[in-house]
Formats: sequence, structure tokens, C-alpha cells
Amino acid sequence: MSGPRPVVLSGPSGAGKSTLLKRLMKEYEGVFGFSVSHTTRNPRPGEEDGKDYHFVTKEKMQEGIDKDEFIENAEFSGNMYGTSKSSIEDVQAQNLICILDVDIQGVKNIKKTDLNPIYISIQPPSMEILEKRLRDRQTETEDSLQKRLEAARIDMELSKEPGVFDIVIVNDDLEEAYEKLKSVLIEEIEKVQDAQK
Repeated sequence: MSGPRPVVLSGPSGAGKSTLLKRLMKEYEGVFGFSVSHTTRNPRPGEEDGKDYHFVTKEKMQEGIDKDEFIENAEFSGNMYGTSKSSIEDVQAQNLICILDVDIQGVKNIKKTDLNPIYISIQPPSMEILEKRLRDRQTETEDSLQKRLEAARIDMELSKEPGVFDIVIVNDDLEEAYEKLKSVLIEEIEKVQDAQK
């Protein structure tokens, strides 16, 4: 695949990935693109098909996976999620840095491909802070909250394994975390900006 190196962003729900990403995309408008993931879950209020996710049936998703159309896929809380190769290519074709927001399992799957992205993990300062952030959102049932926290515990452990990520950013202070994120990506950002001139 040609074009700028994609970025694989991982980390538990509530670590602050979306906040950091929104900021990055605002500061560097027209540099990043999202590969739109596929999911079998139902749209949440305000979500648009093709923009937030490609909402598909389990059958359709499984068919794509069987045909090797996905670079990674996972099941979470009974729903399937995945990133198709074509959605990454769509972004790269526009000479944009493709951002893939995946879980740790996704990271391991992508490691087996020839994608060659920059691997970044965003981690919360502690489980306590993460739990507070997730509770403050008030979007989870106690059961799903516990599942997310369990997934986060595993994620935090695995992110410490050497060689999995190019950088692990602990989002303790948003400013600092953002500066670190930017410094890892600045080389690719500048390549894209130069090509756009």
C-alpha cells in the first residue's frame, strides 16, 4: 500500500483516545483520515452509516472476513468489529494518514500484515481514574462497565510488552499527552503537508 504510514491507535475505552484524536484532526485539518470500521452493533443515536461505522449484518461481516477482506476484526460484547483493507486504501488514496482505532487484539492481528503502521498506545494513569472516567460518561450498565474495566486491565498489561507499541503515552495530563502524540507523528504529518502544497 502506498501513501503515508497509517497510525494504529490503541488503548482502553476511557483512556482519552477520542479527545486526543479530535484535537489532532482539528490542528492538522486535511492531514488525517479515518478508516471507517465495520460493526454488527446497532447505530447509537446520531451515528451515521458510512461515517461513524459501516453497519452490517453478522452474515455480511463474516463473509468479508472469510474472503480475507479485513485487516483485523474482533468480537466485543457480542458484536463484531473490524477494519477492512479497502477502507484503509480509501484513506491512503487521498494521501492522508489513516488512523486505525483498534483494541489490543487488533494490534496483534495488524502485526501479522504488511501494513507497517506507527503503533501508539494511549493508557490511563490508573485503573481508578479510568473507572471514574467511564462512570462519569454514564453510558454503561454496571455489567458492561465491568467488562470494559476487565478489558482495560488486560490492555494495560499487554501494552507493557516490549515491541508491541512504538510508544505508550500515559494520558495523565492532556497537554503533555497531546504533545507526545504530535511528536511521534510530526514526520508523517509534514510529509502529507508537503505533498499537498
